[in-house]
Amino acid sequence: MGVGSLSEMGHPPRMTKTADPTLAPDYRPVTMPMPPLQAPPTEAGSLWRPGSRAFFKDQRAAQAGDLLTVKVEVADNANVTNNLTASGSGSEDFGVPSFFGFKGKFMSHITQADALNTSSSNAVNGAGTIRRVDTVTMTLAGVITQVLPNGNFVIVARQEVRVNGELRQLVLSGVVRPQDISEDNVVTHDRIAEARISYGGRGQLMQRQQPRLGQQIMDNVLPF
Repeated sequence: MGVGSLSEMGHPPRMTKTADPTLAPDYRPVTMPMPPLQAPPTEAGSLWRPGSRAFFKDQRAAQAGDLLTVKVEVADNANVTNNLTASGSGSEDFGVPSFFGFKGKFMSHITQADALNTSSSNAVNGAGTIRRVDTVTMTLAGVITQVLPNGNFVIVARQEVRVNGELRQLVLSGVVRPQDISEDNVVTHDRIAEARISYGGRGQLMQRQQPRLGQQIMDNVLPF
């Protein structure tokens, strides 16, 4: 149990205050590889404005501070099975005709044989199975924090839900292309580059599921 858990004893977990995500202590501006900038061509009397996606106003997020909806539908299944079998054997025969000058019956009496035989064998068997099923389905709103020089957006989305003393937190960040945002201002998580999705929480139930602090320290320190 950490200091944060002690400060929340007697009442539900505190929710984070709504704030500018760029002011968070761990926020860092994103830089990505960019193509060289080129001046847009201009045509006299043209109704088309360079950079526009339509003749009418686009309601999709397009600049820092604009909101958009992010749909997270993670359904990952992984099955990995590894089997290892290895074996080996060897034998050697060494003749001992003399032993410090002693031969004949005396040598046979010492070694109980005229030759020294050695043999060895080894076998290794190993098996491992990994099965993982991850499912997260949520919809939340995000905000554009940066517009990169090539027009892509850096987005951050955070959501907290507190139910019966349990606080659930979903945090998402990544880079989105403007053309991947649908007409109803929605982008799916599989269209987000450098996506970082974290889903967790804290509360009485989470504390019961985690080992005590002393046990965690012992698990990291003890070599066996």
